[in-house]
Amino acid sequence: MSDMKPTLPISIVALLVVAFLQVPVLVVVLTSFSETSYLTIPPQGWTLKWFAEVLSDPVYIRAIRNSLILAVSSTLLSLALGVAAAYALFRKAIPGSEAITALLMAPLIVPSVVIGVAMLQYVTLVGLRGSFLVLIVAHVVITVPYILRSALASLSGLDVSVEEAARVLGADGFTAFRLVTLPLIKPGLVAGALFAFVTSMENVPVTIFLASARQTTLPILIFSSVEMGVNPGVAAISTLLIVATVIVLLLAERWTGFHKFV
Repeated sequence: MSDMKPTLPISIVALLVVAFLQVPVLVVVLTSFSETSYLTIPPQGWTLKWFAEVLSDPVYIRAIRNSLILAVSSTLLSLALGVAAAYALFRKAIPGSEAITALLMAPLIVPSVVIGVAMLQYVTLVGLRGSFLVLIVAHVVITVPYILRSALASLSGLDVSVEEAARVLGADGFTAFRLVTLPLIKPGLVAGALFAFVTSMENVPVTIFLASARQTTLPILIFSSVEMGVNPGVAAISTLLIVATVIVLLLAERWTGFHKFV
């Protein structure tokens, strides 16, 4: 009888993998509280001065403002365009729906650097380089697929007879969609909007080609700072981003239960 080698349960393996992946996050959080002006683990002392420093630095404040304006604007536009496109494609209201879906989803498979270079060449050709509006449009291009995918997934599980019943009872098409369909697909849209917002907020490959000096976003600023040497200030702003992301995800989950659509 051959010897049986003991194996770890799959749940333990999964837990170990997740713990391993969280080690870099833990390192960043710990180093942001260090009293030294260089990164060290374990931290040499505990202080909040690096958080105060980055939150009082006008360069960081301007970068945070640019990032938020860009992410919110592109997410809202992507929601409007993505939901409209998803509904039309779901209803087969336009010919060639499969080809259009593939085209709109293309930014998910095309490298972001390629999109950034292509957008740079185009806006330079038409003389719009340096416009913040161009930056918003570029971010809409890379975030619409997340809205479209989540909206199509939500619509695919929808009972269309519910909306048809609303129309039979006298509601016009827009009213039936707004009062019946939209609330039913809201969790999926929230999930897609979160993915779109995070994608826009953290984007570097597209933004770095199109942003001017005064349009520097937070990821680009962090990227530039890391090139000149990592300091606890970068770790502090990264920790704030981690905390903000966790809070937003928890609030969104409590509000809509969007995990079912992720």
